Amino acid sequence: EGDTFPCAQGIDGPIVGALRELASRSRIWLLGGTFPESIPGQQRVHNTSVLVAPNGDVAGVYRKIHLFDVDLGADAGGAFRESETFAPGHEVVVADTPFGGFGMSVCYDVRFPELYREMSRQGANWIAVPSAFMPQTGRDHWEVLLRARAIESQAFVVAPAQCGQHAPDRASYGRSMIIDPWGLILAQAGDRPGVIVADCDLTDLEQVR
Repeated sequence: EGDTFPCAQGIDGPIVGALRELASRSRIWLLGGTFPESIPGQQRVHNTSVLVAPNGDVAGVYRKIHLFDVDLGADAGGAFRESETFAPGHEVVVADTPFGGFGMSVCYDVRFPELYREMSRQGANWIAVPSAFMPQTGRDHWEVLLRARAIESQAFVVAPAQCGQHAPDRASYGRSMIIDPWGLILAQAGDRPGVIVADCDLTDLEQVR
């Protein structure tokens, strides 16, 4: 654990502590992560995202359920075995907020519509998909999958995404998006770090439903 993820820690560690302090200081709802959450007695870690309320309380904790075990081929990035270092979560999470249920997911989860169907059943008005999508799959699948999840769930999708080259053998597609319940892209980031903002009107969501 210490070798693969030197920063692995619990929900009570400094990473979530910093997020709680930032949310409280700025009086905002803040989606943080993912980060490697240590599991007592295990070498593997959870791939974890947290939702923090404006008072600094942790409103939701989601541990990624679907792990990225795939072979893209030597020409397209090689093989990835996330399950070797990550343990899967098992809980569908829809956090309570003043603006409705906030469904939490991570990256590769977006390929599994059953997860989002359950979020809808639990009352999600919003779906979060923080991601580090592969460039090879991102250019063809990122936008269409996010829009599909918005349309079928009739929910707003908020998808913050890492971008750029992180290491010689690792890059992320980027193109963060905010999508409305009709599947329209309200805001989209480019290929470098930036900020996107969109007005999300819950009356639009009600009309679509």
